[in-house]
Formats: sequence, C-alpha cells, structure tokens
Amino acid sequence: MSAQTLAGWRVGVTADRRADDQLDLLRRKGAEVLHGPTMRIVPLSDDARLAETTRALLADPPAAVVATTGQGFRGWLEVASDWGLGDALHAMLGSATLLARGPKARGAIRGAGLREAWSADETESSPEVLAHLLDEGVDGRRIAVQLHGDPMTDFLAALRSAGADVVTVAVYRWEPPPDLPAVDTLLDAIVAHEVDTVTFTSAPAVEGLVHRAESRGLRDEVLAALRSGEVLACCVGPVTAAPLERLGVVGIAPERFRLGAMVKRLEEHATVLARP
Repeated sequence: MSAQTLAGWRVGVTADRRADDQLDLLRRKGAEVLHGPTMRIVPLSDDARLAETTRALLADPPAAVVATTGQGFRGWLEVASDWGLGDALHAMLGSATLLARGPKARGAIRGAGLREAWSADETESSPEVLAHLLDEGVDGRRIAVQLHGDPMTDFLAALRSAGADVVTVAVYRWEPPPDLPAVDTLLDAIVAHEVDTVTFTSAPAVEGLVHRAESRGLRDEVLAALRSGEVLACCVGPVTAAPLERLGVVGIAPERFRLGAMVKRLEEHATVLARP
C-alpha cells in the first residue's frame, strides 16, 4: 500500500500504552490524529495490588496458572524480580500446571525457561482454555488467571461456578484518564462527526471513553455516532471489540491482534471506500 493511504482521514486515538507508536504510524500513512487517552496504565513497579497478589500466591500456591498474554506474563516475572520475588515466583510457576491462551503466552512461558502443560490451538482463545479446564475438572482447585485487559467476567464466573478457587492476577491495572480535556476534545469530535474513525487497543479504553461520555451526559450521542458507522470503531482484536459489541457498536478489526495489523486493516477499509 502507498505511504499516504490514510490521507484525508482524521483518526481519534484512545490508547495510553504504545500511543506514540500508533500516532507515528498513522501520521506516516497520512492521517491527522487526535489523541485522547481514555485511561492510564499503572506501571507494574508501582502496582502494590499486584505485589500483594503475588505474595499471596507464593504463600498459598495455585494448582494451575493461566497465562493469557506474552507481554503480561513476562512483565509479571520481571517486576517480581525487582521486588525480590523473582526466584520464588519462577519456582511456584514451575510447580503449577501452566496453560497458555495462545502462541504469544506460550512463547513467554518457554522464554522464561518454563513449560506449558497445555496451549490453546486457536490464537488467544479464552473459550478454548475454559473448555479445557472444565473438561479436566476444577472443583476444589486453586487457579490463578493472569488477566489481559478485559475483566474476563464470564470466564471467571464459569470457573467459580464449577467449584474453582480463582485468583486473578491483574498485570494491567487502569486508572482514570490523565488528561480529561484531551478526552473531552475527542468526545466532542465524535459527537460532531469530526473524526472518521476511533481506534481502540484495549477493552478498558472503550470503558474509559464510555464512562467519561456518561459523566458529561454524552453517552447516547457518542454511541449513536459509533453505531451509525459514520465514525468507525477500529479495534486491535475481538477482546477489545467485545465491550463495543455489547453496546451495539460494530466496527472493524484485523485477524492478527497487532497494532500494525490494525492500522493495515484501517488502510484496507479506507482504500475500499475511496474506490469509485
């Protein structure tokens, strides 16, 4: 594709993590960008809740650990080392039954010198992981689940209903937007249809946008603009798209869950629209 495939497009960006990479990539494609990060990721090293969860798991080890993302799994091990818990966490993971949600999580497990007992065949497939766990039986088992941005409400509820003692490991924790005026500018642009698309790279980014819109009395207007298709929702993958779909917003997403793939999917969409 040519370098200016998004020329004339105005793109709203909701991301906090890796926002600069996305902004630079979109600009190289010719897009005008409007950045309004709708949440802030708490740095792992500052996350007291994650440290508390880690110590609790070391004190009462789980029978199984579900790794859902490669970056999150690696980050957990790295920050545990900073806290002086790295060796203990590695030993605990080595003694547990490790399950990977897909190839990226599997690669992170093996990169840490560990070995998964099972991995989903499909890319990042939570339903496949859940089906495997339920088939194996979870009643009375302590299971640690590394979250990946989405709260995985149905997944966790199913495990608990089947009798599991579930501990969530939130390696990504979110706080309110760091720059509310920037978010408000983006919301106003969505309502006025002054952006052609809004990109989302995490489920919490969706929730942050909707929450801020609701606090300003703009929830219905923002959702109407996104539902109309005149302001296109462009998501990095199905996990991110899920909260939008629950709100009746249907957008586009790539088959591969990558930032570059998301922008390429947007380019493809723009190219189709530009055809006579």
